[in-house]
Amino acid sequence: MRVLLGIFPLLVIPVAIYNLIALPFGGSGDPDSAVIANASPILDLLNNPMLTMPMISGVNWAVTNGEMLILFSIALLFMEILKSTSTGTATIINHAISMILFIVCLVEFLLLPNFATSVFFIIMIMTLLDVLAGVVVTIVSARRDFGVGEGFSA
Repeated sequence: MRVLLGIFPLLVIPVAIYNLIALPFGGSGDPDSAVIANASPILDLLNNPMLTMPMISGVNWAVTNGEMLILFSIALLFMEILKSTSTGTATIINHAISMILFIVCLVEFLLLPNFATSVFFIIMIMTLLDVLAGVVVTIVSARRDFGVGEGFSA
């Protein structure tokens, strides 16, 4: 079970959540509902406040659905970077699957109208950072492990 969790990239979760929301969502059909002409139909849903809290300053702080998904994605990206410090085979497979996830996100962003949002763009960049940071951290960790072994030669 632990090996399966090591292979599974955690950023699949927010991408899957976005896909579950965006793929069946056709929008309101009202052309004036989007703020920007030719904007993604899902923008209204992403910009709806999910949480509103009164602040001491007297204003209300509102967190939208899209911002909550980004916050959740940032937490998972942090856990992914922590997972990438190991140098096992599962980590290498995780990086490969993360690269596939980034390519899928890039294709969705470029081709599907509901994915052409800033929220999905930020999630897509997080998948790219997961791939880049994971590979860099793994290489540095492997080099450090290899460097420690060099000092013991006879």
